[in-house]
Amino acid sequence: MADSFIRASHNVTFTTALRTWLSIGFQSFGGPAGQIAVMHRILVDEKRWVSEQRFLLALNYCTMLPGPEAQQLATYIGWLLHGTRGGLAAGLLFILPGFIAMMLLAAIYVTFGQLPLITGVFLGLKAAVLALVVAAVIRVGSRALRTTVARAVAVLAFAGIFVFALPFPLIVLGAGVFGYAWTRAGRKDFSAGSEHAAAANAHLPVIDDAQLTHVQPTVMRAVRVLAIWLTLWFLPIAVTALLLGADHVAVVSALFFAKMAVVTFGGAYAVLAYVAQEAVATHGWVTPAQMLDGLGLAETTPGPLILVVQFVGFLAGHHVPGTLAPLASALLCACLAVWATFAPCFLWIFLGAPAVEKLHRQPALAGALAAITAAVVGVIMNLALWFSLHVLFAQVHAHVVPGTALTLPILSSLQFPALILAVIALLLTFWLRWPALRMLGTLAVLGAAWIMMS
Repeated sequence: MADSFIRASHNVTFTTALRTWLSIGFQSFGGPAGQIAVMHRILVDEKRWVSEQRFLLALNYCTMLPGPEAQQLATYIGWLLHGTRGGLAAGLLFILPGFIAMMLLAAIYVTFGQLPLITGVFLGLKAAVLALVVAAVIRVGSRALRTTVARAVAVLAFAGIFVFALPFPLIVLGAGVFGYAWTRAGRKDFSAGSEHAAAANAHLPVIDDAQLTHVQPTVMRAVRVLAIWLTLWFLPIAVTALLLGADHVAVVSALFFAKMAVVTFGGAYAVLAYVAQEAVATHGWVTPAQMLDGLGLAETTPGPLILVVQFVGFLAGHHVPGTLAPLASALLCACLAVWATFAPCFLWIFLGAPAVEKLHRQPALAGALAAITAAVVGVIMNLALWFSLHVLFAQVHAHVVPGTALTLPILSSLQFPALILAVIALLLTFWLRWPALRMLGTLAVLGAAWIMMS
C-alpha cells in the first residue's frame, strides 16, 4: 500500500512509538473506557503526539465500526504517526500483552481450574480499573463537552443507551445528523464558547498536523487495500480447512468469529452478549459458567474485552480436538479466533482513515463529527457505569419498566472487598495522584492478599 512508504517528518521515531504502544498494551485494562483513558493520557496529555481534536476525530470513526473500538483507535493513531507500519505496530502491540496473558490463563484454567491467587489479583485489578475509568470520564468529558449543546447530546446519548438500550449505530447516526444540521444552520460550533477553557485544558501537540500521515483516498487504493486484507483475513482459515477439514472446530469457530467481526456493532459489551449466546446456546463450545469465567478473565487482563473469543476458542479446541492433541487444538483455535476477530479491524482503519481525514476539514461534516464526539462521551459514561456495577455488585437485574431497559444492581449483593479496594484505588488516583501502573500493581497485591487471608 502506498501510504506504507510515507516517511514521518516529525521527530517521533518508529522505535520510540513501538515502546509506547507496548507500554499502552500492558496498561490497557478496564475495557473500552479504561483503554481510551490510557491512550488519551499518554498520547494527548503526556507525550502530546496528537491533539485533543485529532484524538476525538479518530475515536469518532472507530466507535462507528464493528469490533473493538479501542484497538482500532490505537491502529488509527499509529497510522497517523507512521503510516501502515505504524498502524500495524500499534494495533498488534495493543493486543499482544492480553493475548499472551489470556493464553496462559486459559491453559491454567483447563489444567487446574480457578486458582485463589489469580482470583485475588483480578479482584484488585478490577478495583484499580474502576478508578481509571472514573478518571477517564472526567478528563474526556471536561474537554469534549465545552458547550451546553454538546453536554445535552452526551446526556441524551447516555440515556438512549442505558435507559432505553437503543442500538449504538442509531445513536451515532442521530447525533451526526443533528450536528450536521446544526452547523449548516449557522449555529455555533460544538467546541465554541469556551476558548479560554480549551486553552487551559489542552496542550498544543508536538507534532504539527501537516507532519501526520496524509493519503489521498482513491478507488484504486481502496481496491488494493481490500484485496490485501481480505486475503490476509481468510488465508489462515482456508489453509486450516485444507489440512484438517472444513468441519473441524477450528474452522467452524474461526468463521463464526469472522462473521461476528462484521455484524456486531454497539461496542464491546454488545459483542460479548452475542458471543455468549452463540458460544453457549448455539454451538455448545463452553458452558454458561465457563463463559462467565472467560468474561471475568477478559475484563481483568490487558487488551480488548473481545479477547474473550480467545478463551472461547481455546476451550472449544480443547473440548473437541479432533485428530489433534487437545492442547494443540486449543492453541490453534485460540489463535484463529483472535486473527479472525482482529484482522478486519486493520482493514476498516486502512480503508477508511484517509477519507475521514479528508472529510473532517469540511465545516458541516466537522459539526457532525463534533456531535458524534459528544455522543461518544455519553457512551463512555455508560461503559463506566456498566463496569462499576459489575465490579461492586455480584448481581444485577433488568428493571422492568415498559419502554425502558434499565440494568440496576441488587443492593444486597454489594461486594465489600471490591468496594474497599475501589475506595483505595480512587484515593491513590485522585488524592495521591499515583501513576497508573504503580496503582494497578499495588491493588493487584492487595487483592491477592485479601483473598489469601480470607
